[in-house]
Amino acid sequence: MVALGLCGTLAWAQGDEYAEVNRLVRAGQLSDALAKADQHLSSKPRDPQMRFLKGVIQTESGKSSDAITTFTKLTEDYPELPEPYNNLAVLYAGQSQFDKARAALEMAIRTNPSYATAHENLGDVYAKLASQAYSKALQLDAGNAGVPPKLSLIRSLFAPDTRGARPAAAAVAANTATPSAPAAAPAASKPAAAPVAPASPAPATDATAQNDVEAAVTAWAKAWSSRNMSAYLGAYGPTFTPPGGQARSAWEAERRSRIEPRSRIGVDVSELSVTTNGDKATARFRQAYTSDTLNVTSRKTLDLVRSGNRWLIVRESTGS
Repeated sequence: MVALGLCGTLAWAQGDEYAEVNRLVRAGQLSDALAKADQHLSSKPRDPQMRFLKGVIQTESGKSSDAITTFTKLTEDYPELPEPYNNLAVLYAGQSQFDKARAALEMAIRTNPSYATAHENLGDVYAKLASQAYSKALQLDAGNAGVPPKLSLIRSLFAPDTRGARPAAAAVAANTATPSAPAAAPAASKPAAAPVAPASPAPATDATAQNDVEAAVTAWAKAWSSRNMSAYLGAYGPTFTPPGGQARSAWEAERRSRIEPRSRIGVDVSELSVTTNGDKATARFRQAYTSDTLNVTSRKTLDLVRSGNRWLIVRESTGS
């Protein structure tokens, strides 16, 4: 199965009713969220924002057929919106209907050529279609020596290749995750060391900084996976800017309501690329998120700053 990036809301969705439905979804109260959405739609049946949220709720509830119906009708009524096409593709891919997924993603890109998530999803779908074609070719001509290497390459894209590298990453996380929460106090005692850092040789400093940032990202993902809220929230610096201008306290409350009710969460980081510039760093990677009801992948970017002997997140974005 190909895990594609699901869009959870329309970028322009605003208002108290939408916020309340989103709150219920984050709290895992999916039946209440669906009832609230249906109540709203009984008086405003064409509202694209609430209809989109209803489709997301149906997806998270495992009602794929209902979600497909909801998103399909949205594309018919509002063909200019790319997000419903993208989510249709996610649902079709989950049913191994890759031709339908491809067609939906091509429509999403046609409506918004700069929709990065749809482009990435389309690449994954093309790769899966290629895998099927190579498998069929090998079935029809087992002696074709040129097919197996191609098939192996394509399959490697979908193999859990991060599992093999996970023991080393987990070891790093184990060494860094435990001190991450209490390290706030020691970090405060090290400010005087910050000006000394530039005196170190640049190549060694860059290499060390890159390793430290990679360890910080791994520890952040591990804390999220284990629902260790102290370590997870502690990975964000005091100057972290929540998306959408949200207050830090409201953002933390939202993250708790989103994470703590889940019985299972997995966050895998792969294709990690880190660039550093003094006390600033940027980490770009592919994030595979799984939970009780959701399985999505996306591109993630974290901007970090050095604070004492730690690297803390100050900005987080998806799809870049």
